[in-house]
Amino acid sequence: MTRAIAKKAARKTAAKLKQSKAKRLSPREVEELFSRLSDLNPAPTTELEYSTPYELLVAVTLSAQATDVGVNKATRKLFPVANTPAQIAALGVEGLKPYIATIGLFNTKAANVVAMAQQLLELHGGEVPRTRAELEALPGVGRKTANVVLNTAFGEPTIAVDTHIFRVANRTGLAPGKDVRAVEAGLEKAVPLHYLLDAHHWLILHGRYVCKARKPDCPHCAIRDLCRFPDKTPGEPVPAVR
Repeated sequence: MTRAIAKKAARKTAAKLKQSKAKRLSPREVEELFSRLSDLNPAPTTELEYSTPYELLVAVTLSAQATDVGVNKATRKLFPVANTPAQIAALGVEGLKPYIATIGLFNTKAANVVAMAQQLLELHGGEVPRTRAELEALPGVGRKTANVVLNTAFGEPTIAVDTHIFRVANRTGLAPGKDVRAVEAGLEKAVPLHYLLDAHHWLILHGRYVCKARKPDCPHCAIRDLCRFPDKTPGEPVPAVR
C-alpha cells in the first residue's frame, strides 16, 4: 500500500511539472510579449512622483498597501516642506503624521520613515545606499522596496514583484511561481537582457490597467494571444490601450 501511494504521489508530481512547463511561455513568446509592451510604451517609469533617490525611497515606503495616487497626494504636501533625511528627522514622527494621515498604516509608516532618515544620517552621510543589503537594513524597507529604488533611481536591472506583477507573471505563463521570490527568480531567468531594465514597469502597468485582478480587460490586451490564462474576459479583440 505504501509503495502504491508513493507511485501515485510521484505521478501527481510529474503531472504538475508537465502542466507547469506547458503553461510557461517559450523564449520566442517572451520576446514577442516584451516587444509588444515596448511598442506600446517605449519609456515606462513609475507613477510615483519624485525628484531624488531619497524622495523615491520615501514614496515607495509609503506605498505599501496604498495606491500611487494616494501617495502622490500626500508627498505633494510633504516634499516641499521636508524632502531630505535631515528635514524628515527634524520633523519627527508626530510632525510627519499629519502629512501622511490619508495613507493606510500611517502611524507605522511615520515611525519607519523617521527612523530611516536617522539611520541614513548616521550610517550613510544622508545619502541613499546603492546596494540591496544596505537598503534592506533600513527601517521599513524590504526586498520589493529595495528593488524599486535600485531599478528606478539607480538603473539596476532588478524586478520588484508586487501583486500586479505576481498576477501577470502567473496568468500569462511568463514566470509562474507560488510566491514572490519564485516569480522574481523566474522573471530574472526568462526576461531577455535587453528588456530587463524596464520589465518591472511594463508588467506593473499592464497588471494595473489591463490584467486587473477581478476582471482582466482581455479584449484590450496586446498580448492576449500569447497569454496562458484560461478564464479570459470574453469580447472581440480591440486596439490595445495601457
